[in-house]
Parts: sequence; C-alpha cells; structure tokens
Amino acid sequence: MFLMKQRIIQLFCLLIIISCQNNDIDIYNGSDSSIDKLNGNWIVINYWADWCAPCIKEIPELNEFASENDDLLVYTFNFDQLDEEDLAPIAEKFNIQVPSLITHPRDIWGIQTPPAVPATFFINPKGKIVLSLFRPQTKDALNKIFSELKQAG
Repeated sequence: MFLMKQRIIQLFCLLIIISCQNNDIDIYNGSDSSIDKLNGNWIVINYWADWCAPCIKEIPELNEFASENDDLLVYTFNFDQLDEEDLAPIAEKFNIQVPSLITHPRDIWGIQTPPAVPATFFINPKGKIVLSLFRPQTKDALNKIFSELKQAG
C-alpha cells in the first residue's frame, strides 16, 4: 500500500513538472518555444513590415545571415503584430525563411516596439540585449557585428 502511494505521488509530481514546461512563445514557421529553451543562445530579433521597402530589401540578407550562423537563433517580428493567419501569406510572399515570432518580444525580453523599422536586436546567451540597430543591415555587416560580440563575451 505504501509503495502504491509513493508511485502515485511520483506520478503526480512528474505531471506537475511536465505541465510547467509550457511552450509559451508562439512562433510561425518554427517550433514554439519557451524562454528556458532560448536561454544560453545568441539571438537576433529583426522587426520588419511589408510596407517598409528597406525591410523587404533586408530579408534576403537576414535569411543568408541565419543560414551561415548555426550558433545563433534568428527571428523576425512583424511590426504590425500580425497573427499567424495574416502573417503566413506575407511571409511566403517575401520569402522569409527564418522563424517569425508571434509572441511580442516585449513579453520575452522587454523589447518595446521600435519607433521605426527595420530594427535589429542582438541578445546574448544570458538573455540581455547587447546591441540595437535601427537601420537596414547586410549579411556581411551582421556577420561582422556577431563576430565582434562573441569575442567581447
């Protein structure tokens, strides 16, 4: 009888632990995640909009930057905060290959919506914003910045 109660308690505790590991970050074109899963990684967040010509020009650069750097996570976030249903055709139209956050970065890292786009934020493995860029970027510029940030620690 004692052994059965002990097993029930263990099972109950396991269920509580599993339920606490929710994926609370919604992502389009990628796996939903949680802050615990993202911590420990370099992360780049790029705010963009479909009405922003420099943003559209920057998307291929961002795609290439992400594909060349397996040691960081790159996400886009739509300035107009589109839901998944509205974002899907636009992301396809502009060939956004990196995952797009549906959850607002403000709710994850405290990044407020920038006053203008494009805007790019580098987040270190400790979850701290270490660089904010408020102009279009090229793949080469992003690679140089990322290399310098990694060397700086």
